[in-house]
Amino acid sequence: MNLLKEFLLNDKCSYLDAKEQTMHYKIIQKCSTQANQELIERGYRRFGKMFFRPICEGCDECKSIKIDVDNYTFSKSARRIMKKANIFHSYVQKPTLSQEHLEVFDKYHRHMQIKKGWDFNETSAQHYYSSFVDGYEDFGYEILYFHEEKLVAVDLIDILDEGVSSIYFYYDPDYASYSLGKLSLYNQIKYAKNANKRWIYLGYYVKDCPSLSYKAEYKPYLTLEGRPREDEAFKWF
Repeated sequence: MNLLKEFLLNDKCSYLDAKEQTMHYKIIQKCSTQANQELIERGYRRFGKMFFRPICEGCDECKSIKIDVDNYTFSKSARRIMKKANIFHSYVQKPTLSQEHLEVFDKYHRHMQIKKGWDFNETSAQHYYSSFVDGYEDFGYEILYFHEEKLVAVDLIDILDEGVSSIYFYYDPDYASYSLGKLSLYNQIKYAKNANKRWIYLGYYVKDCPSLSYKAEYKPYLTLEGRPREDEAFKWF
């Protein structure tokens, strides 16, 4: 692992109104799968070559969460969603960038601006590349979902030794009735079960943030205790 840069950044909280956040960033060149695994187990997330986690003083609302794959069972509702999705086909490959990616990405975020009040700024090819394509190394993949020849969703993941780290998912809102976000997660769980991977790392669960609180629906799950340093043992419970 080649650590290029490490810094802290204070800003408006991304998840809760009227709060500030302190984020710890590491920019890593040629990160190994093992190093990624160690960071994810300690509460980091990855976008491109950048790993980050919140270290806000006096606040622990952001809880790193992971699904216990071995003990997860699909509900009747989940099976209905997977059955309904037989109109789609998917491909797994290394992350790429195309005009279709950018169009679906922006369409999704315009939809979320209306639905959930997200800020919207049209993305650029450079920004998308640095966030979702660069730094994939041996572990990063994208799952492309198609309806006939039309790209309808993109699921960005890292496949690690112990599990799958969900990085980002977006979809064409014209297909919202197919519950594509849930479908993508069910497919991750199915893959993890078949590949003997123990965990799905879902990033942060924040009880009072509607965009993140849904993660508690996927039981059983564990949350990380504190924000352990890289030389400290980690504990999930």
